[in-house]
Amino acid sequence: MPTSLTESAIVTRLRAAGCVFAEDEARLILATARDAGDASAMVERRAAGLPLEHVLGWAEFCGLRIAVEPGVFVPRRRTEFLVRRAAALAPPRPVVLDLCCGSGALGAALVSGLDGCTLHAADIEPAAVRCARRNIAPFGGRAHEGDLFAPLPAALRGRVDVLLANVPYVPTGEVALMPAEARDHEPRVALDGGPDGLDVLRRVAAQAPRWLAPGGRLLFETSERQLPAAVAAARRGGLTATVETCEESHATVVIAAKPV
Repeated sequence: MPTSLTESAIVTRLRAAGCVFAEDEARLILATARDAGDASAMVERRAAGLPLEHVLGWAEFCGLRIAVEPGVFVPRRRTEFLVRRAAALAPPRPVVLDLCCGSGALGAALVSGLDGCTLHAADIEPAAVRCARRNIAPFGGRAHEGDLFAPLPAALRGRVDVLLANVPYVPTGEVALMPAEARDHEPRVALDGGPDGLDVLRRVAAQAPRWLAPGGRLLFETSERQLPAAVAAARRGGLTATVETCEESHATVVIAAKPV
């Protein structure tokens, strides 16, 4: 831990930069930095507007420390609700697929609490796949680089019990309205879901039945405004869709099941 850079000095610098939770961020920076010079550099990167998680090199998610690099989507705490629902529905020794995986946080968090899982993850962003490989390796997971299902082993077809799809669902015209930390420092492909925000979801829902096992489930987040169209997309793919919400985390999750 650094000794020559005080917490109060860091708090003052972060407050001046507009960081609302300056005290908490200062403690995290000091706990993560290797020495005073490293801490000082981290403070300046944060003051310049980088997401705290990119500055630290990790994000907390479902009690795990998930490695994240600059340019990689930061897992949102509200998505923990999706993971909890997936864990409650997973059969024994499930085959799990984390699609649009980003850092691999969802897959890692899910299988960390289950026994005998097989985990695969995929993303189109090379930096995301690098992070995912680090995060899911302790659980025996494999990360693949490519567009949606394209890079996956053919042997997975018809075998996936739980398909986590953290697809981008921000409408193109609203990306510019997002906080600067997201729109300036996370890959646009992880945010932009097309004109109505559901382009990627429609592709996933259309292909998911070929990859799901009988009774397998696709879980994804959406907004309340997009919910009717999102549910319709799942049903067009031949899946039965139910909706679950968590008011505390402001999360809306669609659970789409393949008939047995």
